[in-house]
Amino acid sequence: MLNKRLAGFTPVFVFLLLMVNYIASAQQVKLTSFEPGAIWKDNNGVHINAHGGGILYQKGVYYWYGEHKVEGDAGNRAMVGVHCYSSRDLYNWKDEGIALKVSQDSTSDIAKGCILERPKVVYNKKTRKYVMWFHLELRGQGYKAARTGLAISDKATGPFNFVKSYRPNPGIMPYYPAGTPVSEQLNCKDTKNESETFFCRDLPGGQMARDMTVFVDDDGKAYHIFSSEENATLHIAELNDTYTGHTGKFVRVYPDQATEAPAIFKHNGVYYLIGSGTTGWAPNPARLLSSPSIWGPWTYQGNPCRGDGAKITFGGQSTHILPVAGKKDAFIFMADKWTPKNAIDGRYIWLPIKFEDGTMVIEWKDKWTLADIK
Repeated sequence: MLNKRLAGFTPVFVFLLLMVNYIASAQQVKLTSFEPGAIWKDNNGVHINAHGGGILYQKGVYYWYGEHKVEGDAGNRAMVGVHCYSSRDLYNWKDEGIALKVSQDSTSDIAKGCILERPKVVYNKKTRKYVMWFHLELRGQGYKAARTGLAISDKATGPFNFVKSYRPNPGIMPYYPAGTPVSEQLNCKDTKNESETFFCRDLPGGQMARDMTVFVDDDGKAYHIFSSEENATLHIAELNDTYTGHTGKFVRVYPDQATEAPAIFKHNGVYYLIGSGTTGWAPNPARLLSSPSIWGPWTYQGNPCRGDGAKITFGGQSTHILPVAGKKDAFIFMADKWTPKNAIDGRYIWLPIKFEDGTMVIEWKDKWTLADIK
């Protein structure tokens, strides 16, 4: 029938029409599985552009926020902003556009060309606002600024309005649970290692905040987890009731061990925190810590990955742990496979988490579905 309708048109026009029809048909194919590390196309047939991302689940819809990369020599500089996608099944994603745009004003903290990494969005039920936190480096300063940035929106898809950037908890010492020996508490008059020296150096102006995530607990309390002290130590810092600022209560986790790329979740009353070592863009073994309380004590559990590629986290680096809505004990490990020479080609490694012998395990799968999570 189509061939009869095309009779009388020039060969070039027919070819173009057939190509358009082919592309449109290809875009309508629905995905029904995950293929870690493969090109992952959105509803427009374009590789998803949401690197270092996190996911918010709201009213039956998942929203994926991540760094928008560009072609060319921009490297890790933010030339566009934070991209947003939506999905109801986690396999197929709709492009929702740029949720937070970088500024064309060269004096803005998020001026075009800044470094804007690992955006995470949470919803505040009290204010009915969507709150985005991200790691920010000021334009032209490399990784010197080490700030956290805040943006807010009335809608999940944005637009998000930039509010401020700063270093958290200026002039405040860490929190220690009752009974912590004085010898184990940081003392700026007698620092014991390099990371403590960095902490005390930065105390007046606030602590460095680089790779990060945000976690909302069962009781609605939110926490900002970030690499600090020149990436030597992780901080877990409590956010206020509106999720728009820090309360001043925070702990130092796995001090002086150089951990970045934090991702956190809670299972059966236990907190699990996954991170990586600091080897730049090159992958390294994932590291797992666990604790019965958000405030610790946190215990190092080794590398949760198993099998071929485990020593380099299957070529990726952690960014987020996603609880699957409607499935008990179902969590997805999300990681980025960075390609610094062509950042826009960065791939996504999503793998199911399983629990064995009182801890969590991540194993490689070439292809899998949500039904594989038990």
